[in-house]
Amino acid sequence: MSLVIDASVALKWFFAENLHEAALRILDRESDLLAPELILVEVANALWKKAMRGEIQASDAEEIVTLLDPHFTPFFPTFSLLPRAQQIAFELRHPVYDCIYIACAEASEATLVTDDRRLLSVVGGTAFGSLISPLAGWSI
Repeated sequence: MSLVIDASVALKWFFAENLHEAALRILDRESDLLAPELILVEVANALWKKAMRGEIQASDAEEIVTLLDPHFTPFFPTFSLLPRAQQIAFELRHPVYDCIYIACAEASEATLVTDDRRLLSVVGGTAFGSLISPLAGWSI
């Protein structure tokens, strides 16, 4: 079973915060982990924010971004997912950057694992809900 991981989950691999252990269990699976290239930008931006707030050093942020690459096989080109993501965004009335992950899950016939509560609330009760699993409910 392949899993698409979004930035909300990938960040938890590196920080002992809520659902950190659940996120780490995903790394222990014998599954392909997939993500759009966009994840690198989103994680880098979240790390920049942490550095600006003094929670981490800039050098830590730079290192963490480089540690993502080995976990994913492969990164999906964001550009190839964009047309479908935009359709999904209009249908859900939700930002395109989150819908990139839904499009990735759809294209790869995988499950998107997220801790993005806003996204989870938007997809609930839609056809896209079956593509998404909340990190809180995820198990091995």
